[in-house]
Amino acid sequence: MSAISTIRNLGPATEAAFAKAGITTAEDLRALGPDEAYRRWLQAGLPAHFIGYYVLVMALQGRPWNDCKGEEKKALRVRFDALKAQHGASASSEIEAALNFFGVIERRPEVPHR
Repeated sequence: MSAISTIRNLGPATEAAFAKAGITTAEDLRALGPDEAYRRWLQAGLPAHFIGYYVLVMALQGRPWNDCKGEEKKALRVRFDALKAQHGASASSEIEAALNFFGVIERRPEVPHR
């Protein structure tokens, strides 16, 4: 059995997150496919973010993560939104969710506007 991080574009942080969702091998991830794997990701309470989803799709196709463009990216966004809606997942913003996932930012309390 191969580690998830042996799949192009997927590193140790993604591997650890998928382990929380019960997906521990590259073979299991490939067998599930991106949509079912991402459903399990969301069910495990992991953050929803579009970039992570399309990176997963590209990774399982053996493509560079930034190869997703144009109409293909729009179609993936529709799939992502459907998965997110199905599980009631939300993020205040795509970039904040992605940065939070990678541990780049710390959540701050909201400041009321005057």
